[in-house]
Amino acid sequence: MVFPETFFAERTSLLKASEIRQLLKWVAEGDIISFGGGMPSPATFPRQQIIEIITEGINEHGDKLLQYGTTQGLKELRSELRNFMEWKGINVSSIDNILILSGSQQGLDMFGKVFIDEGDVVLMELPTYLAAINAFKPYNPEFVGLKMDDDGIIISALERILKKLESKHKKIKFLYTVPTCQNPAGVTLSMERRKRLLELASEYDFLIIEDDPYSLILYEPIEVAPLKSMDAEGRVVHLSTFSKILSPGLRLGWIVADDKLIEKFVLAKQVMDLCTSPLLQYIAYGALKRKVIQENLTKIRALYKTKRDKMLEALETYFPDGCKWTRPIGGLFIFVWVPERVNTKELIKDCSKKYKVVYVPGQSFFVDGSGTNTMRLNFSYPTMEEIEEGIKRLGQAIKERL
Repeated sequence: MVFPETFFAERTSLLKASEIRQLLKWVAEGDIISFGGGMPSPATFPRQQIIEIITEGINEHGDKLLQYGTTQGLKELRSELRNFMEWKGINVSSIDNILILSGSQQGLDMFGKVFIDEGDVVLMELPTYLAAINAFKPYNPEFVGLKMDDDGIIISALERILKKLESKHKKIKFLYTVPTCQNPAGVTLSMERRKRLLELASEYDFLIIEDDPYSLILYEPIEVAPLKSMDAEGRVVHLSTFSKILSPGLRLGWIVADDKLIEKFVLAKQVMDLCTSPLLQYIAYGALKRKVIQENLTKIRALYKTKRDKMLEALETYFPDGCKWTRPIGGLFIFVWVPERVNTKELIKDCSKKYKVVYVPGQSFFVDGSGTNTMRLNFSYPTMEEIEEGIKRLGQAIKERL
């Protein structure tokens, strides 16, 4: 049967395949060096400890863990997460202010459903996380891009935008930000700007969604307080994940938010999946309780710092004049600008077929359609040898275009 377009809801026309997902499929089909995905290194997965936690859980709590769970999440996990958040500097008044997610991506989809009416203004960094754009887009907001520099969102530019939107009587629902080790740009919002951002949110009455996958993966002795830890009005929704600090295969994330917001998120999650797997939640609980995550962070930071430094060194060696890139203090990515006459969406065709190396073209990360000469490079997953060889190949491909 051929299905006519009339069967589909209008919003499906706004659904877009993730370029990152497409790249991963591409890589699986051939011998290609990939800087495309944001995958952690399998060397960081605490396999043996996970086996022990699962065995203990099934033997001692099997009836509970193999059954349906509550929508809000395993109490034991939320209790440990409350302690974990306090260790990160965020005071959570009750475990009821924590909601467990089936991956932080579920949280992004939830924010779209709960917050966005058609035409609402959503403020996004330029560039920003591609999966967030794709999660919000079906609800048809008006995206407004916020320029950044090495210290994150440029506050003076944001203030001009806010004044302009106010003069047009436009409703801003929220500002979405990855303030620490931003994905994809790798930059970190300065403390001074964090404080001013919260002041502006209060003055212009909008929420802030703080997406925080990377703040525990820092390579420099820099302290940055989470926005949620500075939030005196309950305007910040804090979103995080176990994917980068334990295992992405568990598909576990969480939200910290004030009571009224959590109530709506719980209702939305009930419709989505009823509950997150209790067994997978128990693994995360055990990893926190046994300090597996806290101890493993030292290994993760050391490994990724070495890989980051290797990629920065290779970029200096092999990329031609006219290119520039970020120098992230943590996280998994380096963002690159090549000469403006090189379109990285076109370049990747040569890279994948001729040079056997891929990256994520940067334009998809920009809600205003800019960034045609940019690319995101991941350094956590490839080996040291692949980083050296892959950057060399990319440099050759760029030089050929010039």
